[in-house]
Amino acid sequence: MADKKFTVLDLLDLELSGHDALQLKCIAGRRGLPRAITIPEINRPGLALSGFFENFAGDRVQLFGRGETAYLYKLHKEKNIETLKSFFAPGIPCCVFSYNSEPTEEFRQLAEENCCPLLQTDLTSTEFTTRLTRVFSNIFAPHKTFHGVLVEVYGIGILLSGHSGVGKSETALELVERGHRLVADDIIEIRCVNGNTILGRGANTTISHHMEIRGLGIINISQLYGVGAIRNQKEVQLIVQLEDWDSSKAYDRLGTDQTYQELLGVKIPVIEIPVRPGRNLPIIIEAAAMNERLKDMGYNAAKDFNENVLKWIETGDAKTAYYGHDNSY
Repeated sequence: MADKKFTVLDLLDLELSGHDALQLKCIAGRRGLPRAITIPEINRPGLALSGFFENFAGDRVQLFGRGETAYLYKLHKEKNIETLKSFFAPGIPCCVFSYNSEPTEEFRQLAEENCCPLLQTDLTSTEFTTRLTRVFSNIFAPHKTFHGVLVEVYGIGILLSGHSGVGKSETALELVERGHRLVADDIIEIRCVNGNTILGRGANTTISHHMEIRGLGIINISQLYGVGAIRNQKEVQLIVQLEDWDSSKAYDRLGTDQTYQELLGVKIPVIEIPVRPGRNLPIIIEAAAMNERLKDMGYNAAKDFNENVLKWIETGDAKTAYYGHDNSY
């Protein structure tokens, strides 16, 4: 759920474009625009309009398609508005009329009396449902902030983490210089969408494409490298943990033991990269991104190497290579 209250007015004020635009406008009940939307779901109120209110989902956005609107006009002709009075009783968040349909005058009056916003869109019922569900999925998704740098390398969203001063921003800058894209620097907002996808973006979209480089200051990546060097959000598919080289620590040299970090209930693969002079971190991260793509395609280099070594041992070639062709000893 969202941390702060999300209202009908917030829904109208969303700056959405293209295939996400809801194309909503308020046609009645403006006094109810501060009403909160607490359930990220949509209800078609067909049965409720006919007077059957058992299990009526009155706490959801009510969508009126052509069928529901036609039934309103049927009630208008029959001068039957008692059912409509009961319809507004639960205090629903708002009603949305698709296809630019117009409600009856009685319905408008009842909406005004009950301070229930009536919204209108020219989208079809199916298209509006799809778009609003996508919007709700993003707004009400569990989220948290994360300190690091999020970059896209060969189509893989990589979250660079590590203590302050380890070189995250400098590494990301080199990756941008090599043709990859920056999503956000410093404070990353991550959201869990659909229960299994972690999307990351800048916590402050105004400054998310700026970077702080020690000794240089603040730079604007989109101005320096163009809009092709940035993107607004990206799925987090790999976490790269940068840390100072520790000679006493045994680092993974084969890659057969994959470790994970849980973000909002989703396990993300993690690799540790020790930092010391002479190591080319951007090239290592590029290789990690390509290796992750191979894993997604079903090929795991570490497992393949391990299997080939075992086959080599089983064939006896390993014994021959170790002892030589003369087995007298």
